Amino acid sequence: MSFETEHQEFIQHHLDHRTGENRGRLQRGHNYAEKLLLQQVWWPLFGNFDHLHPEYEVFDWNRKSQFLDLAFLPPFGRFGLECDGYQSHVKDMDREGFSYSLNRDNYLKAMGWTMIHFSYDDVKHRPEICRMMLQMIVGPYLIRAQDSSSSAPSPAEKEVLRFAWSLGTPIRPKDIIGHFNVNFRTARNWLQGLVEKGMLRPIVKNQYTCYYELVENFTKKWL
Repeated sequence: MSFETEHQEFIQHHLDHRTGENRGRLQRGHNYAEKLLLQQVWWPLFGNFDHLHPEYEVFDWNRKSQFLDLAFLPPFGRFGLECDGYQSHVKDMDREGFSYSLNRDNYLKAMGWTMIHFSYDDVKHRPEICRMMLQMIVGPYLIRAQDSSSSAPSPAEKEVLRFAWSLGTPIRPKDIIGHFNVNFRTARNWLQGLVEKGMLRPIVKNQYTCYYELVENFTKKWL
C-alpha cells in the first residue's frame, strides 16, 4: 500500500485505541511536520509503522505529562523521535523552557529512552541526512537483536518476560498483541520460544493452551 493509505490507517488505529486527552492530543498534535518526518525519513527506511506510536505520552520527574512526536517501541529498546522547528523550539524559548527541555531529555535517557531529534528544515530539505542518522542510531540495536544467542532469550523475548513479570498473572497471546502491537503469529512465536527455552510453562485446558506462566527461579537472571 502507499504511504498515504498506510498513514491514514496508522493514525486511525491509534485514535480507535485512545480516549480522553491522549486521543485529543493525537488529533491536535500530529500535524504537517510529524507526518513529514514519517514520510521523508521513517517510511523510506522501514516501509511500515510497526511498534511506532504517534504523540506518545511520557512523564517527567514530577509526573508532569509530556508527549513525544513519535515513540518507537520495539522489543529491544525505546526510542523517542522529535521534529523540532527553530521558531518554536529555540527562538521563542525562554531560559526556563530551555533548561526544562534539556532536563526532560536527560531524565528520559536515564529511564532507558534513546532520544533522537531532527530539525524541521532537515526533514523537509535534507531528509537523507536524517535517514542516515536514524539508521546509525537504531541499526546497532537491530544487529544485536539478530545476533543474540539462541540459548538465551532474544531481546524481544526478554521484553515479553518483563511484561509477563509486571502482569503478575499468567500471560495470553492477546496480552502480547495488545501491548507490543504485533500480530498473533509473532505473539505465539515469542511465547513458544520461551516455552522451548524453559522460561514459560503452558497452561492447557480442554486440550488447548490458554495461558503461559513464568517458570520459577529464572526470571531475575534475564530481567
